[in-house]
Amino acid sequence: MDRAKKPAAIPVSPIQPTPQVSISDDNSRVTANLPTGQQLQVLLYGATVISWKSANGKENLFLSSKAHLDGSKPVRGGIPLVFPVFGPPSSDHPTGRLPQHGFARNSRWEYLGKSSSESSTLPNSKGDASVKLDFGLSNSMLSDSKWDYEFNLTYSVTLSQDSLETSLAVRNTGTSNYEFQVLFHTYLAVDSITETTVSGLEKAAFKDKVQGGKEVEPAGKPISIGSETDRIYTAAPEQAIKILEKGKDRYELTRDMLSDVVVWNPWLEKAKGMADFGPEDGHKKMVCVEAGSVSAWNTLDAGDTWEGGQRIKAL
Repeated sequence: MDRAKKPAAIPVSPIQPTPQVSISDDNSRVTANLPTGQQLQVLLYGATVISWKSANGKENLFLSSKAHLDGSKPVRGGIPLVFPVFGPPSSDHPTGRLPQHGFARNSRWEYLGKSSSESSTLPNSKGDASVKLDFGLSNSMLSDSKWDYEFNLTYSVTLSQDSLETSLAVRNTGTSNYEFQVLFHTYLAVDSITETTVSGLEKAAFKDKVQGGKEVEPAGKPISIGSETDRIYTAAPEQAIKILEKGKDRYELTRDMLSDVVVWNPWLEKAKGMADFGPEDGHKKMVCVEAGSVSAWNTLDAGDTWEGGQRIKAL
Protein backbone atom coordinates (compact mmCIF):
# COMPACT_ATOMS: atom_id res chain seq x y z
CA MET A 1 0.00 0.00 0.00
CA ASP A 2 1.39 3.38 -1.04
CA ARG A 3 1.88 5.95 1.66
CA ALA A 4 1.57 9.65 1.02
CA LYS A 5 4.67 10.46 3.01
CA LYS A 6 7.29 7.75 2.93
CA PRO A 7 10.20 8.04 5.37
CA ALA A 8 13.41 9.07 3.72
CA ALA A 9 15.83 6.25 3.04
CA ILE A 10 18.72 6.02 5.49
CA PRO A 11 21.87 6.96 3.57
CA VAL A 12 24.51 4.26 3.47
CA SER A 13 28.09 5.43 3.55
CA PRO A 14 30.16 3.90 0.76
CA ILE A 15 32.70 1.35 1.89
CA GLN A 16 36.11 2.92 1.67
CA PRO A 17 38.96 0.88 0.24
CA THR A 18 41.55 -0.25 2.76
CA PRO A 19 45.25 -1.11 2.55
CA GLN A 20 45.98 -4.65 1.45
CA VAL A 21 48.71 -6.61 3.23
CA SER A 22 49.90 -10.03 2.14
CA ILE A 23 52.64 -12.50 3.04
CA SER A 24 54.48 -14.38 0.30
CA ASP A 25 53.89 -18.11 -0.14
CA ASP A 26 57.33 -18.90 1.22
CA ASN A 27 56.72 -16.64 4.25
CA SER A 28 59.78 -14.56 3.39
CA ARG A 29 58.33 -11.10 2.75
CA VAL A 30 55.39 -8.85 3.55
CA THR A 31 53.81 -6.62 0.89
CA ALA A 32 51.51 -3.67 1.60
CA ASN A 33 49.49 -1.71 -0.96
CA LEU A 34 47.55 1.50 -0.36
CA PRO A 35 44.28 2.11 -2.25
CA THR A 36 46.00 5.10 -3.86
CA GLY A 37 48.68 2.90 -5.49
CA GLN A 38 51.71 3.13 -3.20
CA GLN A 39 53.48 -0.13 -2.41
CA LEU A 40 55.92 -1.41 0.21
CA GLN A 41 57.83 -4.69 0.46
CA VAL A 42 59.67 -5.86 3.58
CA LEU A 43 61.87 -8.95 3.73
CA LEU A 44 61.53 -10.76 7.06
CA TYR A 45 65.25 -11.50 6.91
CA GLY A 46 66.63 -8.38 8.57
CA ALA A 47 63.17 -6.73 8.46
CA THR A 48 64.73 -5.08 5.42
CA VAL A 49 62.59 -2.72 3.34
CA ILE A 50 63.47 -3.78 -0.21
CA SER A 51 60.96 -1.71 -2.19
CA TRP A 52 58.97 1.50 -1.77
CA LYS A 53 56.98 2.66 -4.78
CA SER A 54 55.03 5.86 -5.26
CA ALA A 55 51.51 5.87 -6.69
CA ASN A 56 52.88 6.26 -10.23
CA GLY A 57 54.96 3.08 -9.82
CA LYS A 58 58.29 4.87 -9.46
CA GLU A 59 60.74 3.04 -7.18
CA ASN A 60 62.26 5.20 -4.46
CA LEU A 61 64.84 2.73 -3.14
CA PHE A 62 67.91 1.32 -4.85
CA LEU A 63 68.26 -2.46 -4.68
CA SER A 64 71.37 -4.10 -6.09
CA SER A 65 70.68 -6.44 -8.99
CA LYS A 66 72.98 -8.91 -7.20
CA ALA A 67 71.40 -8.56 -3.76
CA HIS A 68 70.84 -11.78 -1.85
CA LEU A 69 67.14 -12.07 -0.98
CA ASP A 70 67.25 -15.67 0.21
CA GLY A 71 68.43 -15.00 3.77
CA SER A 72 72.01 -16.07 3.07
CA LYS A 73 73.51 -12.64 3.79
CA PRO A 74 72.45 -9.03 4.49
CA VAL A 75 70.69 -7.26 1.63
CA ARG A 76 72.64 -4.81 -0.50
CA GLY A 77 70.13 -2.00 -0.97
CA GLY A 78 66.75 -0.97 0.38
CA ILE A 79 66.92 -0.08 4.09
CA PRO A 80 69.04 -2.53 6.10
CA LEU A 81 68.80 -1.93 9.85
CA VAL A 82 72.07 -1.49 11.75
CA PHE A 83 72.01 -2.58 15.44
CA PRO A 84 73.68 -2.73 17.99
CA VAL A 85 76.97 -1.55 16.43
CA PHE A 86 77.89 0.56 13.41
CA GLY A 87 80.88 -0.43 11.32
CA PRO A 88 83.47 -3.01 12.34
CA PRO A 89 83.15 -3.52 16.12
CA SER A 90 86.04 -2.84 18.45
CA SER A 91 87.51 -5.92 20.14
CA ASP A 92 87.55 -4.17 23.53
CA HIS A 93 83.79 -3.45 23.49
CA PRO A 94 80.94 -5.86 24.40
CA THR A 95 79.91 -5.79 20.71
CA GLY A 96 83.40 -6.97 19.72
CA ARG A 97 82.32 -10.49 18.74
CA LEU A 98 79.52 -9.28 16.46
CA PRO A 99 79.71 -8.98 12.65
CA GLN A 100 80.06 -5.56 11.04
CA HIS A 101 76.86 -3.51 11.52
CA GLY A 102 75.59 -5.97 14.14
CA PHE A 103 73.00 -8.73 13.91
CA ALA A 104 69.66 -7.00 13.20
CA ARG A 105 70.16 -6.96 9.44
CA ASN A 106 71.04 -10.68 9.25
CA SER A 107 68.44 -12.10 11.64
CA ARG A 108 64.97 -13.32 10.79
CA TRP A 109 62.31 -11.11 12.38
CA GLU A 110 58.74 -11.89 13.32
CA TYR A 111 55.89 -10.08 11.59
CA LEU A 112 53.67 -8.71 14.36
CA GLY A 113 50.80 -7.33 12.28
CA LYS A 114 49.44 -4.14 10.76
CA SER A 115 47.40 -1.07 11.63
CA SER A 116 46.05 1.71 9.45
CA SER A 117 45.00 5.33 9.80
CA GLU A 118 41.75 6.53 8.29
CA SER A 119 41.65 9.43 5.90
CA SER A 120 38.64 11.64 5.30
CA THR A 121 35.22 9.97 5.12
CA LEU A 122 34.01 12.48 2.51
CA PRO A 123 32.70 11.04 -0.77
CA ASN A 124 35.90 11.85 -2.67
CA SER A 125 38.11 10.10 -0.15
CA LYS A 126 40.39 7.44 -1.63
CA GLY A 127 40.46 5.28 1.49
CA ASP A 128 42.86 4.80 4.38
CA ALA A 129 45.80 7.19 4.29
CA SER A 130 48.53 4.90 5.65
CA VAL A 131 49.41 1.44 6.86
CA LYS A 132 51.91 0.52 9.58
CA LEU A 133 53.69 -2.84 9.69
CA ASP A 134 55.34 -3.98 12.92
CA PHE A 135 58.21 -6.46 13.25
CA GLY A 136 59.83 -7.92 16.35
CA LEU A 137 63.18 -9.38 17.35
CA SER A 138 64.43 -10.47 20.78
CA ASN A 139 67.50 -12.19 22.16
CA SER A 140 65.56 -15.45 22.52
CA MET A 141 65.14 -15.55 18.72
CA LEU A 142 68.87 -15.55 18.04
CA SER A 143 70.71 -18.84 17.77
CA ASP A 144 74.11 -17.28 18.49
CA SER A 145 74.02 -13.55 19.18
CA LYS A 146 77.54 -13.23 20.63
CA TRP A 147 76.09 -10.34 22.65
CA ASP A 148 75.34 -11.09 26.27
CA TYR A 149 72.33 -8.84 26.85
CA GLU A 150 68.56 -9.20 26.86
CA PHE A 151 66.57 -6.99 24.52
CA ASN A 152 63.32 -6.64 22.64
CA LEU A 153 63.21 -4.70 19.37
CA THR A 154 60.04 -3.42 17.72
CA TYR A 155 60.56 -2.09 14.22
CA SER A 156 57.68 -0.14 12.64
CA VAL A 157 57.46 0.71 8.95
CA THR A 158 54.68 3.10 7.93
CA LEU A 159 53.69 3.64 4.31
CA SER A 160 51.76 6.86 3.61
CA GLN A 161 50.64 8.44 0.38
CA ASP A 162 53.73 10.66 0.16
CA SER A 163 56.21 9.20 2.64
CA LEU A 164 57.82 6.25 4.35
CA GLU A 165 58.55 6.19 8.08
CA THR A 166 60.82 3.73 9.86
CA SER A 167 61.12 3.71 13.64
CA LEU A 168 62.82 1.43 16.14
CA ALA A 169 62.01 0.86 19.81
CA VAL A 170 64.77 -0.82 21.84
CA ARG A 171 63.76 -2.21 25.23
CA ASN A 172 66.29 -3.47 27.75
CA THR A 173 64.54 -6.52 29.20
CA GLY A 174 67.50 -7.64 31.31
CA THR A 175 69.09 -6.55 34.56
CA SER A 176 72.28 -5.03 33.14
CA ASN A 177 72.75 -1.72 31.38
CA TYR A 178 74.23 -1.84 27.88
CA GLU A 179 75.45 0.41 25.07
CA PHE A 180 74.30 0.35 21.46
CA GLN A 181 74.30 2.21 18.16
CA VAL A 182 71.60 2.28 15.48
CA LEU A 183 71.35 3.35 11.85
CA PHE A 184 68.82 3.18 9.01
CA HIS A 185 71.12 2.31 6.09
CA THR A 186 68.87 3.89 3.43
CA TYR A 187 69.73 3.47 -0.27
CA LEU A 188 67.79 6.12 -2.19
CA ALA A 189 67.23 5.70 -5.92
CA VAL A 190 68.23 8.63 -8.14
CA ASP A 191 68.26 9.08 -11.90
CA SER A 192 71.83 10.36 -12.04
CA ILE A 193 74.24 10.78 -9.12
CA THR A 194 76.19 13.50 -10.93
CA GLU A 195 73.02 15.61 -11.08
CA THR A 196 72.12 14.93 -7.45
CA THR A 197 72.92 17.13 -4.44
CA VAL A 198 72.24 16.79 -0.71
CA SER A 199 71.37 19.94 1.22
CA GLY A 200 70.83 20.59 4.91
CA LEU A 201 74.29 19.54 6.11
CA GLU A 202 76.19 22.61 4.98
CA LYS A 203 76.93 23.73 8.54
CA ALA A 204 77.82 20.31 9.95
CA ALA A 205 81.35 18.98 10.47
CA PHE A 206 82.01 15.41 9.41
CA LYS A 207 84.40 12.50 9.62
CA ASP A 208 85.72 11.57 6.20
CA LYS A 209 86.21 7.80 6.19
CA VAL A 210 87.73 7.96 2.71
CA GLN A 211 90.54 9.95 4.36
CA GLY A 212 90.85 7.55 7.27
CA GLY A 213 88.33 9.27 9.54
CA LYS A 214 89.80 12.75 9.19
CA GLU A 215 87.75 15.47 10.90
CA VAL A 216 86.57 17.97 8.29
CA GLU A 217 85.10 21.40 8.97
CA PRO A 218 81.66 22.32 7.56
CA ALA A 219 81.78 22.70 3.79
CA GLY A 220 79.24 25.53 3.68
CA LYS A 221 77.63 24.21 0.50
CA PRO A 222 75.41 21.30 -0.61
CA ILE A 223 77.04 17.92 -1.12
CA SER A 224 77.84 16.92 -4.69
CA ILE A 225 79.14 13.43 -5.38
CA GLY A 226 81.68 12.74 -8.10
CA SER A 227 83.91 10.14 -6.41
CA GLU A 228 83.86 7.66 -3.54
CA THR A 229 82.06 9.33 -0.62
CA ASP A 230 81.82 8.05 2.95
CA ARG A 231 81.06 10.73 5.53
CA ILE A 232 79.65 10.70 9.05
CA TYR A 233 78.02 14.04 9.89
CA THR A 234 78.02 14.18 13.68
CA ALA A 235 75.47 16.27 15.55
CA ALA A 236 73.80 17.12 12.26
CA PRO A 237 71.36 20.05 12.34
CA GLU A 238 67.78 19.11 13.19
CA GLN A 239 66.47 20.71 10.00
CA ALA A 240 65.19 18.57 7.14
CA ILE A 241 67.75 17.15 4.73
CA LYS A 242 66.81 17.41 1.07
CA ILE A 243 68.04 15.35 -1.85
CA LEU A 244 67.69 17.25 -5.11
CA GLU A 245 67.93 16.13 -8.74
CA LYS A 246 68.73 18.75 -11.36
CA GLY A 247 68.00 21.36 -8.69
CA LYS A 248 64.50 20.03 -7.95
CA ASP A 249 63.46 18.42 -4.67
CA ARG A 250 63.34 14.61 -4.88
CA TYR A 251 63.36 13.47 -1.22
CA GLU A 252 63.11 15.09 2.19
CA LEU A 253 64.47 13.38 5.30
CA THR A 254 63.54 14.28 8.87
CA ARG A 255 64.83 12.54 12.01
CA ASP A 256 63.77 11.87 15.58
CA MET A 257 66.37 11.07 18.27
CA LEU A 258 68.98 10.42 15.58
CA SER A 259 71.78 12.96 15.76
CA ASP A 260 74.04 11.67 12.99
CA VAL A 261 73.79 11.32 9.22
CA VAL A 262 75.95 9.15 6.99
CA VAL A 263 76.31 10.01 3.29
CA TRP A 264 77.76 7.19 1.20
CA ASN A 265 78.39 6.22 -2.40
CA PRO A 266 81.02 3.56 -3.21
CA TRP A 267 81.74 4.88 -6.71
CA LEU A 268 83.02 2.60 -9.45
CA GLU A 269 86.21 1.03 -8.08
CA LYS A 270 84.91 0.18 -4.61
CA ALA A 271 81.64 -1.09 -6.05
CA LYS A 272 83.63 -3.49 -8.26
CA GLY A 273 85.05 -5.05 -5.12
CA MET A 274 81.58 -5.84 -3.75
CA ALA A 275 80.39 -9.21 -5.04
CA ASP A 276 76.76 -8.31 -4.33
CA PHE A 277 76.75 -4.85 -5.92
CA GLY A 278 75.20 -4.51 -9.35
CA PRO A 279 74.88 -3.49 -12.04
CA GLU A 280 78.46 -2.35 -12.60
CA ASP A 281 77.38 1.27 -13.00
CA GLY A 282 74.80 1.02 -10.19
CA HIS A 283 76.62 3.68 -8.18
CA LYS A 284 75.26 6.22 -10.68
CA LYS A 285 71.70 5.41 -9.63
CA MET A 286 71.91 5.62 -5.83
CA VAL A 287 72.95 7.63 -2.83
CA CYS A 288 72.86 6.52 0.78
CA VAL A 289 71.62 9.18 3.19
CA GLU A 290 71.46 7.34 6.50
CA ALA A 291 69.93 8.64 9.72
CA GLY A 292 71.42 7.16 12.87
CA SER A 293 73.07 7.50 16.23
CA VAL A 294 76.58 6.17 15.61
CA SER A 295 79.20 8.75 16.59
CA ALA A 296 78.84 7.78 20.27
CA TRP A 297 77.22 5.03 22.32
CA ASN A 298 73.66 5.17 23.62
CA THR A 299 73.38 3.76 27.14
CA LEU A 300 70.13 1.93 27.94
CA ASP A 301 69.36 1.20 31.58
CA ALA A 302 67.73 -2.05 32.63
CA GLY A 303 63.97 -1.87 32.05
CA ASP A 304 64.16 1.29 29.92
CA THR A 305 63.19 1.83 26.28
CA TRP A 306 64.84 3.96 23.60
CA GLU A 307 62.99 5.07 20.47
CA GLY A 308 64.15 6.81 17.31
CA GLY A 309 63.13 7.05 13.69
CA GLN A 310 63.10 8.81 10.34
CA ARG A 311 60.56 10.02 7.81
CA ILE A 312 61.34 10.20 4.10
CA LYS A 313 59.03 12.14 1.80
CA ALA A 314 59.07 11.44 -1.92
CA LEU A 315 58.63 14.87 -3.51
